[in-house]
Amino acid sequence: MPDTPTHKPVLAGLAFLIDQALPQTQCTRCGYPDCARYAQAIAAGEAAINQCPPGGQEGVQRLATITGQAHQPLNPRFGIEGPLTVARIDEDWCIGCTLCLKACPVDAILGANKRMHTVMAQHCTGCELCIPVCPVDCIVLDVVTPDATGWQAWSAAQADAARQRYAARQARYAAVPPSQASASASVPAAAVPDKASAIAAALAKARALRQQG
Repeated sequence: MPDTPTHKPVLAGLAFLIDQALPQTQCTRCGYPDCARYAQAIAAGEAAINQCPPGGQEGVQRLATITGQAHQPLNPRFGIEGPLTVARIDEDWCIGCTLCLKACPVDAILGANKRMHTVMAQHCTGCELCIPVCPVDCIVLDVVTPDATGWQAWSAAQADAARQRYAARQARYAAVPPSQASASASVPAAAVPDKASAIAAALAKARALRQQG
């Protein structure tokens, strides 16, 4: 598309429509940081319409209709279509490291440092981003819709709610004053706890508990 005064508004409008058709799980499986960025990439011709496993084949069809592109199979490189899953934390083994809180894109996890965490199932999108960051592997996925996958397992209302929660989280982080961020960055290294050491200590404690059990 030529670079004209109407180019950017047209792309923005197309990206908006594409974003509205995405499930908003914010799982990053498409290769982009979030659903909105994936939508922008599709609109700009930089990404294919078949890179969203949570949307499944119906999602690909929706994007084909919006973009005018030919329907194509979901690209297995980005994952496969599956049922809706919800994360669950084994609270007996949670060490309160807060890493899953930071990883959850829709603030579906409650907890505090060194305190037990729990997942608010009604807000979880099944993105799985909390699983690889857990140092004690205490997060599992429960299948919610064993007989339904893709958009058959996920509603427009759920997508809208996830989009709103993600936007609220992004706005909260963006609202952190630059001065506060600078102050945090300027704290002497000796005064900053060694995260690796803290996690190692927590792991040792968790192993000890397991052995006692």
